[in-house]
Amino acid sequence: MLYNYEYPHKLRIAYIGAGEHSIRNILPTFQYAPIELVAMTDHNTERGLAAARMFGAKRFYPNHKALLAKEENLDAVMIVVGPDEQGIPRYPELAAETLGAGLHTWVDAPPCVSAANVSIFTNACMKRRKYMAIGFRKQFAPAYKKAAELIGANALGRVTSYAMRFPLRLPGPPERRTDKGMAPFLPFTSVIALLHSLFGEFEGLSMLRHQTTGAGVIQFAHKEGVIGSVHLATGQSPASPQERLEIVGSGANLVVESGVRLVCYRPVGGGNAEPAGRQEGYVAGDADHAPLFWEPLPEALEPATHQVVLSGYLDSVRSFAESLLAGEAPKHGTLIEALHVMTVFDRIHQGKEQEWITI
Repeated sequence: MLYNYEYPHKLRIAYIGAGEHSIRNILPTFQYAPIELVAMTDHNTERGLAAARMFGAKRFYPNHKALLAKEENLDAVMIVVGPDEQGIPRYPELAAETLGAGLHTWVDAPPCVSAANVSIFTNACMKRRKYMAIGFRKQFAPAYKKAAELIGANALGRVTSYAMRFPLRLPGPPERRTDKGMAPFLPFTSVIALLHSLFGEFEGLSMLRHQTTGAGVIQFAHKEGVIGSVHLATGQSPASPQERLEIVGSGANLVVESGVRLVCYRPVGGGNAEPAGRQEGYVAGDADHAPLFWEPLPEALEPATHQVVLSGYLDSVRSFAESLLAGEAPKHGTLIEALHVMTVFDRIHQGKEQEWITI
């Protein structure tokens, strides 16, 4: 892993937003990414100035309009701001301005509230011939990247199904009919993006919801034949792993706990020749077929164990910067991907429970 000072070329960026999420999760990624933080802005001047000093921004502006009017030698803008008073992301309007100013743009997820909003991004990109990326961070988390690598290497054989647990409440039918009612469910877009990256485009879905708690199950079918379910486990203990993904193949499966710990249960060669009730031991297979474990070792004191790496934010930011520095379009978090993600979100938004919904 390279440190910021080791990169021969850096992307000159401005950063809009200096809230706690930025300070905790995104701005620290610049220690390991080819980023030169030229300017920052935040509506809270005291907080924004403190963040600018903390992360080495050369200039601070009281609002983004002043920043865009004054700065002349920027390559890109990163935008990380909270939603409006209705809980709706403000990225479409802000990104339209930064793209309109001729700057490549990265925004945090969720990018918007419906697939219709993606056209705002697309039109702005096409008008000024600039690129945009969305920080769907889960697909960049090392454990999920390793899961994708194992799938690609055929370590599980043909993947057939998956089950995921995610602590989120599914809004009831009246709430799902409005953007405001669906706003608390927008974090689910990160799950949709992860499943899309692992298993391909979605074909359809169905929903089942607990009428009292809002706990739910969403079943998915993908065009490549994989089926899966997401258990919306609202009400689970805060002390339990917050999310869990199990992927099942042909005689093998893998589990990702809390987005950081991965166990791959490999095929057991030869099977067990002893009939039921006659087996000599409980350990199946030899060392070449035993489960494989990957988990962070905090005592190693390595950047790779830092939260900004494990969460996926570092690789999301680094991928965006490295693509632009190479003169290429971003490869991840693209507007095509955003359109797929938000189309699935729209189907949940508009769909009825216990009915099959085609995507």
